[in-house]
Amino acid sequence: MKKIITVLAAAGLTVALSACQSLLPPADSSSHIRNITAVTEVFGDGQKITAAIVQYDTPIDGASLSANDYNVAGRTVTHVYASDTTDKAGQPKNNGEYVVIELSPADEDAVAFGREGRDIIRRKPELSVMQKGAVTTVRGRTLAAGDHAIRSSQVINRIVDDFRQSDFTDPQTGITVKYNLFVPKDYNPQKTYPLVLFLHDAGVNGSDTQTALQQGLGAVVWASPEEQEKHSAFVLAPQFDYSAANDQLQTALIPAATANLIKHLETEYRINPARRYVTGQSDGAMLAMAMNIKYPDLFAASYLVAGKWDAALVMPPLDHKMWITVAESDEKAHSGMSAVTANLENHGAKVARATWSGFATPVELDAAAKAMHAQDADIRYVALQQGAAAPEDQNGDSYANHMNTWRIAYGIANIRDWLFEQYK
Repeated sequence: MKKIITVLAAAGLTVALSACQSLLPPADSSSHIRNITAVTEVFGDGQKITAAIVQYDTPIDGASLSANDYNVAGRTVTHVYASDTTDKAGQPKNNGEYVVIELSPADEDAVAFGREGRDIIRRKPELSVMQKGAVTTVRGRTLAAGDHAIRSSQVINRIVDDFRQSDFTDPQTGITVKYNLFVPKDYNPQKTYPLVLFLHDAGVNGSDTQTALQQGLGAVVWASPEEQEKHSAFVLAPQFDYSAANDQLQTALIPAATANLIKHLETEYRINPARRYVTGQSDGAMLAMAMNIKYPDLFAASYLVAGKWDAALVMPPLDHKMWITVAESDEKAHSGMSAVTANLENHGAKVARATWSGFATPVELDAAAKAMHAQDADIRYVALQQGAAAPEDQNGDSYANHMNTWRIAYGIANIRDWLFEQYK
C-alpha cells in the first residue's frame, strides 16, 4: 500500500497514514461545494436561466459525470460536464473544479426576463441544486450524493455583464440619458471602431438600465463573441423611462440628446464617424427614423424592425442605406413602412422587396438575406408572411406578430453583415 504523508503544521508533527486513496470512505458532496452560480443568456424572446455552475474544492473527473447526477428544482437538465473555467465551453474540458449543469431554455421557469402578451415577466436568477449521484475527483476520491439542495449565491449574465452602465446629461437639452455601453475587448486607441446604436421598444420603458439588454437580441447580439470576432464594434443601448417616440410621431428632445450622447462618446473613444449605425424595434425604429430625418449625416445605415413613420416626412436625397423588416400581420408597421418605402421609391430610391416565412429556419433566413444582400438597392424591405412571425397559436394576432418580428429579425447574421459593410 502506498503511504500518504500529511504534515500537521500546527503541531509540527508528521503522521504516516497507511491507507489507499481509493479505500477512503465517500465524502458528503455538500461539504466540498464552494458555491453555485446561476447563468443567464439572452435569446430573441428575452433573458433565460440556462445553466448552474457548481464549484468544488477539488477538480472533478469529467468522465464520472452524467445528467442524472444532479437535480435542479423545476428545471430540465440537458447536459453535465466538468471544466476548469466558468466560461461557456465550446469544447468542454474533461476535468476541472467546475461542474456545468446545462438547463433547457424551454422550461417555464427558465425565464428571467420575458413577456407574456403585454405583460413583463421578471424572475430572480436563482437555482436550487442537489447532487443526487456520486461523482469522482481526479484523485479518485468519491463524493457521495448530497442530502440537501443548495441555492445559488451568485449570477453570471452572459454578454449582459460585458456592458457598462452610465448616464449622460446633455448640456444642450438638459435631458439625462441612461445607457449601456459595450467597449470592444480588443479596444486599441490607435484604431477606429464602428458603433451600433440600439433603440428599444416602449414595452420595456423603465428605470432599470439593463432592461434594454435583457429584452431580446437587439442590443446584445452585436456584442456576442461570435459577432465581435467578425465585426469588432462599440454597442450603445440607451434605456428610456418613457416612450421616446409614439403613435403621434412625437419624440420631444430625445433625438437631440441621443445624438449628443454619441458625439460625447466620440470624445472618449475612437469611434469612426463614417461607420455609425442605428437599429431599433417598434418605437425604437420610429425614433431611429426620426433621427435619420433630423440628422441625415449621422448614420451610415439603419436596420429598422417593426416600426412606422409618416411617409411624407421621409424623403430623399438618400445618402443612407436602410434594411426594413416587418410582419404582414402587424397592421400598423406593415402599412406604415410599405408607405415609407413606396414614397422613397417614388423619389428615386432603389428598393429591393421580399416576403419571407417567419417559420423558416435560421439557415433558411440567412440564405434569403444573403440573396437580398447581393441586390443593388438603397432600401431592402422584408415582410414576414401573413401570420408567420408569431408562434402558430398566436399567428392571427397583430400585436403578437409585431413583437415576434424582432425575435426573428435580430437572429439573421447576414443582415448584420450587411450593416457593417455600409460607410458614410
